[in-house]
Amino acid sequence: MKYPLLFLILLSALSVHAQKDSIDAPYLRFPVIPPFDLLQTDSSTHLTKDKVEKKRNTIIMFFSPDCPHCQHQTEDMLAGMDSLKDVQIIMATYQPFEEMTGFYKKYQLAKYPNIKLGRDATFFLPPYYRMKSLPYLALYNKKGNLVTTFEGNQKVAAIVEAFQKDRDN
Repeated sequence: MKYPLLFLILLSALSVHAQKDSIDAPYLRFPVIPPFDLLQTDSSTHLTKDKVEKKRNTIIMFFSPDCPHCQHQTEDMLAGMDSLKDVQIIMATYQPFEEMTGFYKKYQLAKYPNIKLGRDATFFLPPYYRMKSLPYLALYNKKGNLVTTFEGNQKVAAIVEAFQKDRDN
């Protein structure tokens, strides 16, 4: 009699765990631009969802300034800026403020009016998207609806193609 009871306890524990994993990530349950709050490089201005330009394709890119893949993604996007000039790019990191501003200066991001950079001090974005690797890109169309997400480096052509496919649908 002991073993069937033990079996039932183990089975119920596994079923509870399975239910927990089956819940969709927040970005899938709410496929619109999330209510983030990023402290910008001037250390006093906050970039929030309310300040995102309407009727413009948007990329939210979560990165780490010392991540080589994130650096390559940034370099690729800057090199392909002709294709992305009409897309607003919101770059967010959780790393220390000094590292973020160093990254901002190194890549001369002030030259690009469509790029905003900020620190996610509350660590809101990683669990919202359930990120597993960096860089992480979430693409939103002009209506603010989720188009797709990418983990890891993506060619600019793949990003442009994702926006194009969404527009064609």
